Amino acid sequence: MVQVNGKQEAVAGMRLIDYLEKNDYTPAGIAIECNEEILPKSEYDAYVLQDGDVVEIVSFVGGG
Repeated sequence: MVQVNGKQEAVAGMRLIDYLEKNDYTPAGIAIECNEEILPKSEYDAYVLQDGDVVEIVSFVGGG
């Protein structure tokens, strides 16, 4: 199981970019912390979610 934003999900073995697309995230508008480290956008394609990972996805919000 992988913990994503505090929720346990059965997505171990899935590429991070595939998870993002499946859940309608736009990579340009988010930041991802994986196991307490910021993951560079250049690694989203290659990173494979592992059992026990803790992932936080933060969306940027504009306003004024």
